[in-house]
Amino acid sequence: MRILLGVSGGVDSGVSAYLLKEAGFEVVGLYMKMHKGVNHKANIKRIEKLSKKIGFEYFIEDVEKEFEKEIYEYFVKSYQDGLTPNPCTMCNQKIKFGIFLNFLEKYNCQKAATGHYVRNDGEFLYKAKDKKKDQSYFLFGIKKEDLKKLIFPLGEYEKEEIKKIAQKIELEEFANQKESQDICFIDTNYIDVLKLHFNPDKPGKVVDKKGKKIGTHKGYAYYTVGQRKGFRLFKSHKPQYVIGIDAKSNVLIVGDKEDLGKTQIFLKGVNLFVDKKIFEAKIKVRYRAEEVRGIVKMESKSKAIVRLNEKAFGIAKGQVCAFYDNDKLLGGGWIRGVRN
Repeated sequence: MRILLGVSGGVDSGVSAYLLKEAGFEVVGLYMKMHKGVNHKANIKRIEKLSKKIGFEYFIEDVEKEFEKEIYEYFVKSYQDGLTPNPCTMCNQKIKFGIFLNFLEKYNCQKAATGHYVRNDGEFLYKAKDKKKDQSYFLFGIKKEDLKKLIFPLGEYEKEEIKKIAQKIELEEFANQKESQDICFIDTNYIDVLKLHFNPDKPGKVVDKKGKKIGTHKGYAYYTVGQRKGFRLFKSHKPQYVIGIDAKSNVLIVGDKEDLGKTQIFLKGVNLFVDKKIFEAKIKVRYRAEEVRGIVKMESKSKAIVRLNEKAFGIAKGQVCAFYDNDKLLGGGWIRGVRN
């Protein structure tokens, strides 16, 4: 069986290629040039080394136009609208498990693989063995019918095990390579990206829950829900947190920590791996957040209301809400609103 493997030039995709070959698959690597600001030459040079060392052919596809439209423009517009975007999740949904799968037929491959840390049984995704590296939260948008096409070789491994395998097959330079923690098209910080498209440096007012002006800020795009620093209050208050952003008026709404707690979440763009209109689940509202039990109720094919059994804090519009049954990912959606 020919497997189309998404390769980046890093240790994870390199070891994935090795594990797939060891399992008897014929590996075809595919590098997608997504953003013009990325050092593609350096990445391709590393892929060339990996392909020779492990023994697989690879190809390059230019998807910069699609990335520009689906990810980069979405990122900028989200901040313009006062939202907190999640470009990596959107990229997984639109590019890495969207456009990427369209290349299966072109390269005569029966299945696709990536170096994501997640497990897949063909019907559901599950959290990876390495819970610190688990990426299931970012993959809620994969279409259910595509799960049967996907293999995730790293799902049953700890990151340290992957590094040891890399050393064993003499890929030390890749094993010791610094992992990227940032968004691929940001060289310095996200504000510098926004400045290419609009002026985020517009001072505005900070108001309390009643709308009374109590301070100033340097521009709404610098803030997200839950933030408690970076704005100036006129007089001493107990710590105040951003609880809302009015982008049109360039206003931050702040309140006490308790005001961040919400029990209802309204979602759009919902994708489910279960065929249910209403179900109980463990709800994750941020990647590093503790899960909270609640009930998911579908309002339509793509919209849902989540009612939590207890308050969750720092829920930002534009972010991802994922549903779990222990390690099993049931689905998720994009946060469009919250309520107490």
